[in-house]
Amino acid sequence: MASRVDTALKLSLAVAALIAGSGIGWYYGVVLPRQAAREEARQAVERDAEQSRQKAAERAEAEAKKRQESAQLEYQDCLNFAELSYKERWTASCHAQHDADVAAFEDCADDLFATEEGCRAKHPIRPERDCALPAQTAQSYSDAREQRKNECLARLQSAQGGGMSVPQQPIQQQQMQPTAPLPQPTYQ
Repeated sequence: MASRVDTALKLSLAVAALIAGSGIGWYYGVVLPRQAAREEARQAVERDAEQSRQKAAERAEAEAKKRQESAQLEYQDCLNFAELSYKERWTASCHAQHDADVAAFEDCADDLFATEEGCRAKHPIRPERDCALPAQTAQSYSDAREQRKNECLARLQSAQGGGMSVPQQPIQQQQMQPTAPLPQPTYQ
């Protein structure tokens, strides 16, 4: 019976070693490679997600920069329009004064008893451009220009979400035309 027990023990030890070996082989041959594959797939998904987030952030940053540049360009266009409008109104007023002066001079010159020098002394003709305007008119044109520039700034700020970091120069320094009337030319 001892030989049977010995054989059974040997057989059971061989089966136990075979079962243990197959379990260890299963773990190292099947389970660990699957875990490694899952880990690699998870890392690949994370890398792809991070790249997608970076691309989305770069696109958003590029769009924000483009909107910022567009807002700056619109702001400069608005300021230029305000300045151009101011200059056109000033020039139109100078032209109207010039035309009125010419008409008054011609009426005077049509008088039989008036001399040309006398009419020139009575009715000097102001220049057609860059003339001096009455203070109230010049001030109203200047105020209108400043109001337009402030509207430009308000539109810029609303386009940027209320940020105040935009104008490179204060509005007062960007003026090209003085707000006071231009000097009165001398007539000879």
